[in-house]
Amino acid sequence: MFSHRGLLSASLRAISGHFRPFPAVWWSSRCSRFVTHARFLQPGPSWFGGRSTENRNVSGVLLRPLEGESGVGKELVARQIHDLSRRRNGPFVAVNCAALVETLLEAELFGIEERTATGVRGRRGKFEHADRGTLFLDEVSELSPQAQAKLLRAIQDLTVERVGGMGGHRVDTRIVAATNRGLATLVKQRLLRPDLFYRLSGVEIRVPPLRERRGDILELTQHFLERHRSTRVLTLSDAAAEALVTYEWPGNVRELERLIEGAVALVESDVIEMEDLPLTVGGDYVSVLMPSVRRDDTMRAWGSRYATLVLARCHGNKRETCRVLGISYHTLASYLKNAAAAPEGHPVGAPRVTSDRKGTPDLCAAEA
Repeated sequence: MFSHRGLLSASLRAISGHFRPFPAVWWSSRCSRFVTHARFLQPGPSWFGGRSTENRNVSGVLLRPLEGESGVGKELVARQIHDLSRRRNGPFVAVNCAALVETLLEAELFGIEERTATGVRGRRGKFEHADRGTLFLDEVSELSPQAQAKLLRAIQDLTVERVGGMGGHRVDTRIVAATNRGLATLVKQRLLRPDLFYRLSGVEIRVPPLRERRGDILELTQHFLERHRSTRVLTLSDAAAEALVTYEWPGNVRELERLIEGAVALVESDVIEMEDLPLTVGGDYVSVLMPSVRRDDTMRAWGSRYATLVLARCHGNKRETCRVLGISYHTLASYLKNAAAAPEGHPVGAPRVTSDRKGTPDLCAAEA
């Protein structure tokens, strides 16, 4: 293993730790799908006017907006809010607003009044099902403006009127509304009604994407592997673990979960190697690192190759190259001398073939 891998990993973890986390609270058994600390939660920019969030009892807020990319686990955060509140013994009802059909919206959310004469069977809507509990509205911005207006009235008064009914039904429900972008951004893009924005805004929580909490990647990976322990016992190689940490994860936790499921099904050995990862995950890592790993390149060789690349990016300006690399001119000259010593077309640090006096090939390690 090269020491620069550890340095890269440490740098990425330092980047991901720029926000102030909530006090550490372990996910409860209902949320054990992702066993990790509550550092998933990040206060929004207007959270309590920038004051400290420690020791604040925000579980009592009836309206809670969540912001986060697809796949970050917004529903699990909503469940955690529910489990930490006084409503933990009540129902938790999740609704995907993007999947609601416009014509059936009112029936799904508010219910249908029973009509004996016409044979219409009555049923409760999601608001009534979540009475004395929590209603999670995912992707609320996907609703049409007309649907948002109907939702606003129910949120404002916490009173729902069933389809075909003549009176309202009072409900005691906490509402957690989730979006994949900030509420203010959605208003500017005219995807969210301003009046609904003003009703939802306030105590906003941002769920960071996985690339911003790289310290959680291996912990989540281990948890997903543990879930399949009854089927197979797998471990990660150091190279594969580093590739997972450095990947950008556009699909967030959901993508990581699918990757581990695929590895459990396809990997032949008991260790997940770099070659077992999809090209989208390990592609750049494999193309850059693995050739050098197979050649047993030295750190000196790596430094020489990287110094040459940075010098080219700086258009041959050695002073600027030294500034970018954070090294002295003498050190740069040493790296470049090592790079120049390699035969043309031969990678720096790879073994090169020479001949002794008897004409027998002899392997000479590259200059260290």
